[in-house]
Amino acid sequence: MRSSKSRSRNKGNRNRPSGNIVNRVFDSSGPEGKVRGTPQQVIDKYNQLARDSQLSNDRVATENFQQHAEHYQRMLNEAQREQEARREEQERQNRERQQERDRERRERIERQEREANGSGEKAAVASAEDPSEAEQPDVIGEVADSGLVETPETASEEPKPKKPRKRSPRKKAEPEAAEAAPASEENPAAE
Repeated sequence: MRSSKSRSRNKGNRNRPSGNIVNRVFDSSGPEGKVRGTPQQVIDKYNQLARDSQLSNDRVATENFQQHAEHYQRMLNEAQREQEARREEQERQNRERQQERDRERRERIERQEREANGSGEKAAVASAEDPSEAEQPDVIGEVADSGLVETPETASEEPKPKKPRKRSPRKKAEPEAAEAAPASEENPAAE
């Protein structure tokens, strides 16, 4: 046999169903036995029993079944109101979050525009928006020294124009002969 303490603890929890009441399965002990199902199924069953008892002219049973149906109808309505309130609260929170994200996005764009206008780098903003509209560097005809080593593959792809070499002044081949010759013969302008 159970103790009275455990029975009283369990009874307190019976009136507080947990979870989704709309889809929860109930066991209802009515005047004509148990009725099992979701609240809507139990309501439909009690309404059917009330109609049957009304046809048999049993007003007491009819009233009893109607009261049982009304009880489950109140439970179902309350659960649906709670669900609707939770759904509306979630929608409100989602709208607030979306408005916050939109506001932050606008502020970030405005800040980027101010930074671009303040430093005079409109091209950077244009390139961020559409790269084809950005100012392009003019490199045709210019060969920049990239510091890379030229390989035979790259040399065959693009022949580089040869640059004329600067010539250094010739060294005199015979310094002894220049000393022996008179200054007037070698360089008439030296006189």
